[in-house]
Amino acid sequence: MRVVTEDTPPSLATREIMKHEFIPLTGINVVWELLPLDRVLAKVSADTARRAGTNDIFYLDQAWVGRFANDTVPVQKLLDRKDLVYPGYDFDDILPALVRHIASYGGQVVGIPYDIPIHILLYRRDILDRLRLPLPKTVPEYLVTVQAIQREMQPHVYGTTAMWKSGHYSLLIDAATWLWAYGGSFFGPGNRPTVNDDRAVAAMEFMRTLAKYAPPEAITWDWNGATKSFVEGRAGMYINAGEWFSVVDDPAQSKVVGLVEAAPCPAERALRPASQCSFDETPGFSRQGGSYLGLSAYSKRPEAGWILMQWATSSDVTTRASLLGGGASPVRRSNFDDPRIKAKARVGIGTTRHFGVTLDAINNRMGTEPHLPVWPSLVDRFAIELGKMITGQQGIRATLDTMAKHADAAVRRDARRSK
Repeated sequence: MRVVTEDTPPSLATREIMKHEFIPLTGINVVWELLPLDRVLAKVSADTARRAGTNDIFYLDQAWVGRFANDTVPVQKLLDRKDLVYPGYDFDDILPALVRHIASYGGQVVGIPYDIPIHILLYRRDILDRLRLPLPKTVPEYLVTVQAIQREMQPHVYGTTAMWKSGHYSLLIDAATWLWAYGGSFFGPGNRPTVNDDRAVAAMEFMRTLAKYAPPEAITWDWNGATKSFVEGRAGMYINAGEWFSVVDDPAQSKVVGLVEAAPCPAERALRPASQCSFDETPGFSRQGGSYLGLSAYSKRPEAGWILMQWATSSDVTTRASLLGGGASPVRRSNFDDPRIKAKARVGIGTTRHFGVTLDAINNRMGTEPHLPVWPSLVDRFAIELGKMITGQQGIRATLDTMAKHADAAVRRDARRSK
């Protein structure tokens, strides 16, 4: 049986547990391939286009759910297989918000939530204490704090850091965060692009202002580079996925062990309701980049695939993967309540000190990108235009107008294909 997933700490941890437990116990031989996210997309795209069934289980980013919704077996159909129930497997234990926003399309659950990188605020408690700065609770306060940190601690410490690599998904992620925080959205009612309205312009102006208080190299960094700069002590605070929090307490990687705290993202300046958006877009400051496991509709070994999917997303395995793999895979209520998780809520390798903030973000602040089928290709186009904006090659209004044109054209093409 073959599985393809992104090369992430949770996948590394789950694969390692699988080698020592799942394979010897079941006798099912599993080839689990780990790849960069863009190569996973390319491989899944080729597999589904040919309906080849080369891979039995796909790792699918939430941004791809519209594109591959018809290429995986509906979960209810799998749950109805009472002869293949994994002992103690409780689907209802998975957080409902994750099922809805990560693994559902058109009202149908198409996979099992697998991990949940979701934005929280990471800040240097020692710096805020030293400068007598309060924890920012609003977007304007966030900027004031960033400015104060840089004013008092430059050139060694910047106010913030960022993942603004031109043409990279990471840049679109940051832009989405500020777009939603300013009350904007990619789409409005009736599938109409709103990414170039006045709220979006204000959001990008704020993002451009933040660039003055981040390392100049931020325009070459994705999420790895931004995290590296933070754990090297080059920034006072930043907003990023909570999965990176465990790195700050790892002495092999971090110069700020025990100095960093997690907090909720500041309150949005405004928030557009999901009812005023399209394609299941749900604005929220805590942007989520979750993924799900889907059983290929073309698998030649669907029974074995379903057994492995249940095992990999069971309460015990997801708890252990959270502890071993950086804390990105707590997708169940029981993960957050597990004594093993609570015991690690202290400074040290595998820390879960940020889990309470993560759970609050999932339940109350989660932002989800549009789930239209052509979204993955739009992400690439948007990231290119945003790269021109963040490097000063193109103005904000011209950037957003071009993005809106791409979005409108993509929606029209998709509508024609579906007729």
